[in-house]
Amino acid sequence: MKHTEPLPIHHSWPIYERERHFALGQLLPDDVLDASSAMADHARRALPSLPAPGTWAYDFDNASLSWSPEVYALFGLPDGARISRDETAALYCADSRVAMERLRAYAIRHRRGFTLDAQIQPARGRRRWIRLIAAPVCVDDRVVRLDGLKLRVPARQR
Repeated sequence: MKHTEPLPIHHSWPIYERERHFALGQLLPDDVLDASSAMADHARRALPSLPAPGTWAYDFDNASLSWSPEVYALFGLPDGARISRDETAALYCADSRVAMERLRAYAIRHRRGFTLDAQIQPARGRRRWIRLIAAPVCVDDRVVRLDGLKLRVPARQR
């Protein structure tokens, strides 16, 4: 069987690249990852026409998630609903959940950020692809939090 769509993005990156990955939001096709600065500038100007990313954080000290309204909408949940990490992970389709858990563990262990295109089954609504961008926040040598962005990935970019 011939695969005609580009494969989803999934990779790890060093924390010092955080600004680059978060600034562009990795909303762009993967061919922009190593683009010239002129191309990156053009991409930044194009961002307003792309889906708005939502912000999220996971605090290891109290095992709590915090989401912006955009993330709740992506997952088909009421804004402000209390949800655990396990409940959130259950909304990821099996292959995506495995990939997310592996990249997350690697990010925590090696203090690296990651980007992943993942398929989710929202609490309400149809399956969709999202882009998950995450980076650890460290105090001394300890990861205390993961911060990130989540956004819907239009079919043409996936």
